[in-house]
Amino acid sequence: MSRPVVLKALWGAAVLALVAGCSSGGSEERPGTAPPASVSAPASTSASAPASGTASPGGGGRVSVAGTLTEGLKSPWGLAELPGGDLLVSSRDERTITRVDGRSGAKTLLGEVPGVVPGGEGGLMGLAVHDGWVYAYLTAASDNRIVRMRYGGAAGDRLGAPAPVLTGIPKGVVHNGGRIAFGPDGMLYAGTGETGQTGLAQDRASLGGKILRMTPEGRPAPGNPFAGSVVYSYGHRNVQGIAWDADGRLWAAEFGQNTWDELNLIEPGKNYGWPEAEGQTGREGFVDPVAQWPTSEASPSGIAYARGAIWMAGLRGERLWRVPLSGAERSGDPEAFLSGEYGRLRTVLAGGDGRLWLVSSETDTRGTPEPGDDRILRLEVR
Repeated sequence: MSRPVVLKALWGAAVLALVAGCSSGGSEERPGTAPPASVSAPASTSASAPASGTASPGGGGRVSVAGTLTEGLKSPWGLAELPGGDLLVSSRDERTITRVDGRSGAKTLLGEVPGVVPGGEGGLMGLAVHDGWVYAYLTAASDNRIVRMRYGGAAGDRLGAPAPVLTGIPKGVVHNGGRIAFGPDGMLYAGTGETGQTGLAQDRASLGGKILRMTPEGRPAPGNPFAGSVVYSYGHRNVQGIAWDADGRLWAAEFGQNTWDELNLIEPGKNYGWPEAEGQTGREGFVDPVAQWPTSEASPSGIAYARGAIWMAGLRGERLWRVPLSGAERSGDPEAFLSGEYGRLRTVLAGGDGRLWLVSSETDTRGTPEPGDDRILRLEVR
């Protein structure tokens, strides 16, 4: 299938209503905004898209679509792999979790998660699996929160009742964050947003605009930078992608406002600048991103690490970005793949053996769904 990389007219009115009252470009899409004419992407941080399935000359990486695992998903958001290779996928707006057979793509509805209140960019979002529990980041009536549900074992092929892990994360119509994952240290990490209230990102007493690190039970993790707090880093606008490289370094993708989207290397206790800084500014006290993109080319959501690179899914950009790494630095220019071929891209998950799972996001009210949307694609990285 092929889609033009343009803003979709069908959702334009809905987005304008959604961001009313927010700062310019406040939502995931930022329709009608672009970098000022006097600002351009540095050559080292933005790249034109090569043909689908190929790498730019000298890029040293290649990705191809090996097939469609499953289709017909509604507003898919979170994705987690179970032991044995099957997948769990959340529906942001339907409030459900579905099990997808990792070989055949057959879908089994596990049920609706109680207490989810979808709205705007909120709903049932990130998923993670750990030690017989399914963890979910969701929007409730009063806040965003993380819950966990028993699954498998004595519970069988059904979800147990959700138990709170962490509550009190600020919620809003926009900028709810939502990505969760367990790190190599066995701790649970979460990316949150500042809900359009920009001051929350610099307020270390708030859970908004942060990356959080906690035990599986939701307590501040040992070694956190601020005593008695789950806050791991701050000064973020809206974090929807977190992943670790082969050496255990944490990376995060972040929505900018009108100018730059970011890929950041996350270090404990560091300040990533929002709302005082956006993109690479060199300002003292703030950490500059390792890579940045004009907002029309990214609107980044999920990220994954595979074969020496971070892979970043783009919503408004409708493409999959590859950022090659050498240790804690970029080793080359970012490269774009699949540009416009599958529409908006929400989540990418490493599946081992050079495989990636990629989730489209055309049915979240902002895309133009075609027959089969939304889908999970099986990618091969070489």
